[in-house]
Formats: sequence, structure tokens, C-alpha cells
Amino acid sequence: MRSNNPVFNRSEAFNGQGYGQTQYGQPAADGYGDPSTWGVGAPGQQAPVARMTIDSVVQKTGITLAVVVVVAMATWIWAGDPTSWSNEQVAQIGMVAMIGAGGAFALSLVNSFKRVISPALVLAFAAFEGVALGAISVFFEAKYPGIVTNAVLGTMAAFAGTLAAYKFFEIKLSNKFKRGVIAVMFGMVGLSVLSLVLSFFGINMGLFGGGILGLVFAVVGLVLGVFMLLMDFDFVEQGIAQGVDERQSWVAAFAMTVSLVWIYTNLLRILAFFQQD
Repeated sequence: MRSNNPVFNRSEAFNGQGYGQTQYGQPAADGYGDPSTWGVGAPGQQAPVARMTIDSVVQKTGITLAVVVVVAMATWIWAGDPTSWSNEQVAQIGMVAMIGAGGAFALSLVNSFKRVISPALVLAFAAFEGVALGAISVFFEAKYPGIVTNAVLGTMAAFAGTLAAYKFFEIKLSNKFKRGVIAVMFGMVGLSVLSLVLSFFGINMGLFGGGILGLVFAVVGLVLGVFMLLMDFDFVEQGIAQGVDERQSWVAAFAMTVSLVWIYTNLLRILAFFQQD
């Protein structure tokens, strides 16, 4: 099975290349397979290799999301009471948000294209993401009280609803659909980066503003986040069916964290649009 998702595409386990297999997914010709599977028992015996399960995916995803939430809360507490912010503090919080977002973006690229998943890098990504979300959320909450709670509840509802729809309706994703989602995702990332660069020269594309264009961009991002979750569920289901290594649970955890953060940030923008005076 070859994936169109860059997060999974670099993983041998998701491309029919498990342990003790050759490039084409066949048993190793020498009969020994990967050294990590060697045992110390009778000749020909191999120690069992832990396989990815729903429990392992839930556990790793829970750990990753916990890091995001804890760091976000710490950043929120550090920001202090918005009513007492000075201009210098506002600038500092904005800088922290940019550093967190930049670090999370860089590590997301590393994790997406790294062939062997690194739990430490996944958790580092979660920490940077938590910094960015904490700083961004406190800005939104200061301007629109209660918006963060609504966005969190909306994200949880989107996750539960998407999972229920995937299971109950037995949704099957075609390769054409997956390629389309990935193309739109990279397109939106590219536009976001371009908008950021142009903002340094005083040019506002309006993609992240409070106007109609900003709302449309946020709605498209929200729908895209739901599609990304569907792809995450699909890859997890196929990976478990193929008996991939348990370490790939970190890949699934990383992918779902990206999707949930994507949904949350776009929900914040949509809710903010409808709370404007």
C-alpha cells in the first residue's frame, strides 16, 4: 500500500515494507530478516514484534495532545491578564506565537519527510505547537471572551463526528480524493507562507483578516481539516490490518495532531468573524 500523504509516504511500514521484508514486501532471502527481530531462543525462532493497535494509537495520540495542551496552558498563564498588557507585552506575546508557529512548521516538515519516525521530534513539534496555540488563543480570548472554549468544543465535536461518519458509513477514500486533499493542503500552506512574507512589506492579502475572504479561507481550511482526519483514520485502519510496527503509532499521532490543530485554528477564525461588532 503506497500512500499519497507525505506523513505516511516516508514510512516503510505503510508501503508494504515491514520488518523481515525486502523492498517488495517479500520475506528476506537469507531467512534472517531485520536484526531487530532476532531472538535468543531455538534456531529459526524470532522474538515477537509489537504491532500497532487502536490502543497504541490512542495512547500515543493522547500523549502528543497532552503536551500540546499543557504547553499551551503554560504559555497562556505566562501571558498574564490581558487587561494589564502593555504594548511591550503584546509584542512579546506576538513574537512567542511566531516562534512557536515557526518551530512547529519546521518540525512538521521534518516529521513528514523523515523515513524513520522519532517520538522525540513528534513531542518537540507538539511543544512548539502548544506555544503557538497558547499565545494565539489568549489573543482571541482577550478580544472575544469565551471563544476558546467554543473552539475546543467544536474541535472535539468535529473529531467525534468525523470518526462516527467514517465508521458508520464505512467511508472508503480513493487515491484521487487523497491526492486532491494533499494538493489543497500544500496550496493553503503555500498561500499562508506567501501572505506572511508579503505582510513584512506592508501587503495584506486578506487571507487572515476579518473580511469575507478571510472567512472563506477559514471555512475551506476547516473542511480540509475534516478531510485530513478522514485520511488519518483510513491510514490507521489499513496500517493495523497490515500489522505494521507499533512505532508507527507515533506517525498516526503526529498526523492526527496536525489535523486537530488545523481544525481548531480555523474554528477560532470562523467564530471570531461572527462575533465581530
